[in-house]
Amino acid sequence: MKVSGFTFVRNAVKYDYPIVESIRSILPICDELIVCIGNSEDSTLDLIKSIGDNKIKIIPSIWNDSLREGGAVLAEETNKAKDAISIDADWAFYIQGDEVVHEKYLDEIYKSMIKYKDSPRVEGLLFKYLHFYGNYKYVGDSRKWYRNEIRIIRNDKNIRSFRDAQGFRKNGQLLKVKPIDAEIFHYGWVKSPLKQIEKQKSFNKFWHSDDVVQKMVKEADSYDYSNIDSLKLFTDSHPAVMSKRISLLDWDFEFDISKKHFSFKNKVLNFIEKHTGKRLFEYRNYKII
Repeated sequence: MKVSGFTFVRNAVKYDYPIVESIRSILPICDELIVCIGNSEDSTLDLIKSIGDNKIKIIPSIWNDSLREGGAVLAEETNKAKDAISIDADWAFYIQGDEVVHEKYLDEIYKSMIKYKDSPRVEGLLFKYLHFYGNYKYVGDSRKWYRNEIRIIRNDKNIRSFRDAQGFRKNGQLLKVKPIDAEIFHYGWVKSPLKQIEKQKSFNKFWHSDDVVQKMVKEADSYDYSNIDSLKLFTDSHPAVMSKRISLLDWDFEFDISKKHFSFKNKVLNFIEKHTGKRLFEYRNYKII
């Protein structure tokens, strides 16, 4: 079985993406890892080269900054990386620049790929998600956070990144997937408030015009993490590759987890989910088989 990892990145240093940790977290179970590096204003290329692993294959890219609707440029860059993987790969492991896999899941992930390798009906593997917020001790626990997403897909040229690169489609259809017992640790909402505000100003331009972005992201020197509906404490361990980054945390954020800021509708929906485990009206970017 051959496994190809793939990802894309731009301005990783400028916006403090944990891309090195992302790549290192899945390298042990990949035979190659394609990194599509966009035209950056910083030392992103040198950062990726510093990993120093011959499995890594770098391809340069120029982002189409005119694609400012629905995050389409992110899907375009994802597809560039996917198209560069080896033709003989069985599976393609997609990781975004703010996602990390805990080493405790690697065996299970690899076993799942072996298990479904010769089952062509299974087009992808579905991961659970943990969304960290503010710092490394809080995770989002409300309906605003997606619970699952596809991160391993069959090496099929007809499978393409969808919309803003959150999921995939095959000939426009939902992928048929199997859930696996593994989580993606999403750290996109853990940056210093200074880096986060700059990232939001930049990142929202992939969806909206400058005027809309200005209204969405108010003029501020730092991001206000207090504007969140609900969080819970994270009491487990982080991936080992994150240890250095976590030790360098240099900002404060505290949140009273007993306080919930829900609309009446979301109070009802969250109550149902908490007591039944079912999320009503959940958007599913896949078809579980």
